Amino acid sequence: MQIIPRDKHPISRDDISEHALKVLYRLHKSGYDAYLVGGCVRDLLLGVTPKDFDVVTNATPEQIKGLFRNCRLIGRRFRLAHIVFGRDIIEVATFRGHHSDEEQGSNKSKTSKTGLVLRDNVFGSIEEDAARRDFTVNALYYNIADFSIYDFVGGMEDLEKGVLKLIGDPEQRYREDPVRMLRAARFATKLSLKISDDCRQPIPQLSYLLDDIPAARLFEESLKLFLAQRAVANFEVLNELGLLSHLFPILKAPLKDSNSNEYRMMMQVMKDTDKRLSANKSVNPAYLFAAILWYPMVARAQEIVQEATLAEYDAFQIAAAEITSVQARSISLPKRFSLPMRDIWLLQIRLRQQNPVKAKRLLSHPKFRAGYDFLLLRGVVENDDELAKLSVFWNSMQEQFSDEVHSGKPSKPQKRRGTRRRRKPKSKKPSA
Repeated sequence: MQIIPRDKHPISRDDISEHALKVLYRLHKSGYDAYLVGGCVRDLLLGVTPKDFDVVTNATPEQIKGLFRNCRLIGRRFRLAHIVFGRDIIEVATFRGHHSDEEQGSNKSKTSKTGLVLRDNVFGSIEEDAARRDFTVNALYYNIADFSIYDFVGGMEDLEKGVLKLIGDPEQRYREDPVRMLRAARFATKLSLKISDDCRQPIPQLSYLLDDIPAARLFEESLKLFLAQRAVANFEVLNELGLLSHLFPILKAPLKDSNSNEYRMMMQVMKDTDKRLSANKSVNPAYLFAAILWYPMVARAQEIVQEATLAEYDAFQIAAAEITSVQARSISLPKRFSLPMRDIWLLQIRLRQQNPVKAKRLLSHPKFRAGYDFLLLRGVVENDDELAKLSVFWNSMQEQFSDEVHSGKPSKPQKRRGTRRRRKPKSKKPSA
């Protein structure tokens, strides 16, 4: 173990969240060990502002809850404490120990036949906790007692050398949690680190393990990969390691050909995503997934048209539902994203018509702008003359009616000309 004293590292309490410091000090004053750990320590050492501050301690979840009224306990696989300060949440974990399938009192663990950790409520010492973490650069501990950094696995040296290493046997660690393969790609691009050879080598052979990960968890991981200004780099690394085909199984074959529309679309939408995020503009996951799954959806719609002789719009609706359902087996898309994604797809048919009256009405569609941007994206990828003409037309329509569309107020209708219609006189009841 290496202890780096305060005067030998750049981390200052001025750079640490006020709420994280409150949690650390209360645990420390109550007689417990308290450390900042993981990505926040790593980022502070690199001069990067952390998004989250995670705390680790020898106090159990129940003991933590007894210290903080604003605490809630979460998690089944591993029990965690969330200390809530308005919108800011400080996550506090108890030191993890080495697990086995034997249950000992409150310490419980369970693994699947493939080695995936299903339950992990095993508490231990700080040394055991460090050995249980994934990468060496994520196993650095900032001690609030003396402001020193504890390094049990050589994380400081790897950080200085620019190398990403797993703690322990890489194959075993990937089997325990296959998402570590995605994290390896993400940390390598985010921190400009090189994945060590022993960590890289098993990934293509073990990539199939991602198929057993809950689709909701892979959705969250996909957002971290593609919405952090590293979309292009992560796309290339994931594709190279054979991981992308398990996130999007329906794209397995096309991504081998860099000249295919599918590959070109992926690359272009990733470039556009990085560009928007670097300009502090938002990116809607619905648009991102619409681009990724567009060509498989179109291919399926064409099959439906031939099989059932349906109208293209109806075929698009059926194909959109089918592709969304297939994709949900690997990455689960919440309805707040899957429904707008289907709107974007269906708008590609409606945007073909150039009748001025209908076109003006379509400008007020809630997803028109996303559909129009998607039309432009397709034009860049396909280099199609028809798409180019449609882009010019819709750009002209927006310029012509921009004030009216933005205000949300339709133009005043003209008064109808003609004679005023007379009311039919009421019939009088006959006298008795």
